[in-house]
Amino acid sequence: MEIDSILKKYKELGYDKKSLDRIEKAYLYAAEKHKGKIRKSGEDFIEHPLNVALILADLNVDDTTIVAALVHETISESDATLEELEKLFGKDVRIIVDNLTKINKLKLIDNSESSSLYLRKVLVGLSEDARVLIIKLADRLHNMRTLYSLSKEKQKQKAMETMNVLIPIAHRLGINSIKSELEDLSLKYSNPEVYQSILEKLDGTREELNGVLNEMIASVSEILKNANIKFTIKGRVKSVYSIYTKLSTGRKWNDIYDILAMRAIVEKESDCYLAAGLIHSKYRPIPKRFKDYIAMPKSNMYQSLHTSVFGIDGHIFEIQLRTKEMDEIAENGIASHWSYKEHTSSNIKNLMDQKLEMYRNLIDSYKEDVNDEVFEKAMKDELLSELIYVFTPKGDVMEFPVDSTPLDFAYRIHSDIGEHTVGAIVNETIVPLDYKLQDGDIVKIKTDANATPNKDWLNIVKTSQAKNKIKSYFSKIDREKYIHAGEELLEKEIRKQKLSIKEVLTKENIEKLCTDLKVQNLEEIYLNIGSLRYTATYILNLIYEDKKNVQDILLDKVLNRNNKQLKNYKKDIIVDGCDDILVNIADCCHPVKGDEIIGYITKGNGITIHKKNCQNIKDIKERLIPVKWNNDSDGVYLSKLRITTTELKNNLVEIVTVASQKNVSLTSINEFEKDNITGYNISIRVKDSQALENFKESIRILPFVIKVDIVD
Repeated sequence: MEIDSILKKYKELGYDKKSLDRIEKAYLYAAEKHKGKIRKSGEDFIEHPLNVALILADLNVDDTTIVAALVHETISESDATLEELEKLFGKDVRIIVDNLTKINKLKLIDNSESSSLYLRKVLVGLSEDARVLIIKLADRLHNMRTLYSLSKEKQKQKAMETMNVLIPIAHRLGINSIKSELEDLSLKYSNPEVYQSILEKLDGTREELNGVLNEMIASVSEILKNANIKFTIKGRVKSVYSIYTKLSTGRKWNDIYDILAMRAIVEKESDCYLAAGLIHSKYRPIPKRFKDYIAMPKSNMYQSLHTSVFGIDGHIFEIQLRTKEMDEIAENGIASHWSYKEHTSSNIKNLMDQKLEMYRNLIDSYKEDVNDEVFEKAMKDELLSELIYVFTPKGDVMEFPVDSTPLDFAYRIHSDIGEHTVGAIVNETIVPLDYKLQDGDIVKIKTDANATPNKDWLNIVKTSQAKNKIKSYFSKIDREKYIHAGEELLEKEIRKQKLSIKEVLTKENIEKLCTDLKVQNLEEIYLNIGSLRYTATYILNLIYEDKKNVQDILLDKVLNRNNKQLKNYKKDIIVDGCDDILVNIADCCHPVKGDEIIGYITKGNGITIHKKNCQNIKDIKERLIPVKWNNDSDGVYLSKLRITTTELKNNLVEIVTVASQKNVSLTSINEFEKDNITGYNISIRVKDSQALENFKESIRILPFVIKVDIVD
C-alpha cells in the first residue's frame, strides 16, 4: 500500500510512466533482496527503505532520490553489487548508494565535539551529491522513530550523534520538517526525564491551548476572507524541543507565552504583507517581533513574514505568512532544489545553487586535512555561522558568511573577476578590499585586465572558495617559476660537468628518471629541481649511477659500507604537536644537529628542516614552525664541503683516512678544476655540528689544503 501511495503522488506531480515504472522496479528489487529479513524493531526489513522513501516523497524530491532510497540498503544487507545497481537504475543511483553505504559504516568514537566534527566532515566529504545527505537524514529519521528497539546506551549514542552531526546539516540545508522531528526524538532519548516533564506539562494544558488556538484560527480566517485573500491556515502548539530551548535559557514555564503558532499560506507575496497589516489592525503586535524574511531570507533559504501578537485571552501567538512555494522551501529546503528548479524564483534558485557550491568548496578545501580544529573553525565560520545577504547591481542575491569582503564577492561571481579586482564600490561608496560586507549591501567590483592577485588577499578573504582560487593562482605561478629555475639548474650542472645537454637528456634517460622519481614527464623533473626537492647533481647521479668514477671505487674499497640516505628524521627532530609526520632535512642548507633550525611546512611532503639563516627561507613568513633537535637521537646528517687545494695530486687517500679517523662517513667525492682553482667537492655524514667542525679542522691542517667551506 505504501509503494502505491508513492506512485500515486509522483503521478500527480507529473512524472511519466517511465519514471513510475523505475520507482516500482526499485521497490520490487529491494523487496526481493531483503526478503525474509527482520529488523530489531520486529518489522520486515523492507519497511525501512520503504519508510525512508515515504519521508522523502513528502519532500517532493525527484524520482532518482526515491529510487536510491528504496535500494540504499541492498549493498550492505544483501548480495547486490554497485555494478548491478548502475545497470538497472543508472549511474546517479550507483553513486548515491555507494556514498550512503560508506556513510552508514561511520560511528562516533565518543561524544566529544572533535569526534562529532570529524564525522560531520566525512559526511560532507562523501556527499558530493546533496541527495546523499537528504536520504541520510530521512534514513536517520526513520531509525529514530524505531529507536525504542535498541538498548539505552545505543539510544543515547544515536541521539547524541544525531544532535551533533545530522541536525546541524538538516538546519543548514533548510529541511525543517525533518530537523524539528529529529530534535524532538533526540531530546526524548538523550534526556528522557526533561522530555517527559515538558510533555506532561503540555498535556495538562493541551485541551485549553487547542481551544484558544482554534478560536484564533477562526478569527484570523475571518479577517483574510473579508479581504478576499485566498489562503489555507493551520496552527500548532510548539514542539517539545522548542520549549526545551527556551527553558534552557533560564526562562520559567509560566514565563513562556509564545508556545502557540499559526501559519497562513497565501497565493501571492503581496498578500503576505497585506495579511500582516490586517492582522495588526485587530491584534496588537509585540514590538521588535516583526521579521521580514521574504525580502531578506534566512541562511537556509527560509522565506516568510513573522509577527507575534497579543491574541485571544491574552495569549501570545506567533503568526507566519508565506506563499505555497515559500512553505515548500521552508519545510523541505534544498530537497526542493529538484522539484522546484523549473518554477522557483531566480533569487531562491540562485541561493540553492550557492548552498550546494558552499558544500562543494568545503569538500575541496578539506579533502586531505584531517585536523579537527581546522575543520571545526571552517564549519563554524562558513556553514554553521550566521550568514549575510548582499546584492549585485542587477539585484541578484548572494549569500556569504559574516565578515566576508568584496574579494569574496568578486571570486563568487567568477575567478577571472576575482583575479583582476582593483577596487570595490558598496552602496555607491568606494570601500577598501578588506571592508566587511553587511546585510543588504549592493556591491560592484572594479577590475583591470592587467591586475593580478596579491598573496595578502589570503588574510582578507573569508570563504573557502576565494582562498582556493587565490592559492590555485599562486600555485600555478610558482609551478611555472620552479620549472624554469629547475631547467636552468640542470642545464648549468650538465655544462659544469662538461657534458652535452642533448646526450644527457635523451628519451631513454628521461624515461629512467620518470620511473625512478615517480613523475610523469621532464617538466615535473624540472619542477622538483626548481622547488629544491632534488638537486641537479642528484638527478645526474641517478642517470649515471652505474658509471662509477675512480673516486667512487676508491671510496667503496676504503669504507666498505652502504650509505643509505635517511628518508624521515621525525625521531631526530621534535615538532611540537606533530608526533607522526614526515620530516625531511633541506637539501639546500643541510643542517646538522647543533645548528639553529626552523621547520617549513611543505605541500604534501611533511616538514622540511632548514638552517635559520638559510637563504631560501629568509623572506618567507608563512608556514614556518619552531622545531628543535632531539638530543637523545643517534642519527647522522648529510653535509657538503668544498676543499680548495694547491693542486690535484693523489690526495684522496689522505682525505679518506682523516674521515675514517674522525668516524665521519664519506659518501661521495668529486674533483673540480676551474679558473685556476682546484679541489674536491665532498659529501659526508656526521652526528652533529661539533663533529663537523672537528673534521673540517683536521682537513684544514693537511699540507695541500688552502681552505674548507660548507657548501649550501
